Amino acid sequence: MHPLRKLFMFGMMALALGVSASHASTNAQEQAQRKSDSANPSGSMPPPAWLAGTWTLVRCDNVYPDGHRVELYGPHPQGLWMIDTHGHYMMLIARAQRAPFAAGDKSKGTPEEYRAASLDVNAHYGSVSVHGDQISTHIEQASFPNWIGRGGSTGYTLQGNELTYIVAKPSSGAAEGAHGEVVWQRLD
Repeated sequence: MHPLRKLFMFGMMALALGVSASHASTNAQEQAQRKSDSANPSGSMPPPAWLAGTWTLVRCDNVYPDGHRVELYGPHPQGLWMIDTHGHYMMLIARAQRAPFAAGDKSKGTPEEYRAASLDVNAHYGSVSVHGDQISTHIEQASFPNWIGRGGSTGYTLQGNELTYIVAKPSSGAAEGAHGEVVWQRLD
């Protein structure tokens, strides 16, 4: 199995465990409504065929007005963005080299270990669509709780098999005036 797919599967399993625990208290009717709503949350058309598939991360940087870049997940970040033909997606971005918890137990980490674990991984899932020159997402669940339920649109460029989009206000480590730039390359 490709190392990126292993990383993605591990991250998605961890996110799924957290999500399933948080949803354990919802009743069957709420779950049925949520599933119905998420099938096509915006009522929009499915994404174009070129968008559906698997994408691997090329870069995820904060870019400052003077042109300098900060590599949020280190010099060789890893990530996968999987999009189905209905517009549902799962995304995981991670620092390539991550330190394990010394105790070997997720519930017994130090403050520094928890901080690194939070900053070194970005995982979320939801729906994505394209409207003209804009790509839109709606995040249903995320490793960063402030993103849950959030949606937005941004311009994108597609050159060959590389998709680039801009994040107007990055949520991690960006000073005023910086924007995020995320570049993906199609795998399949």
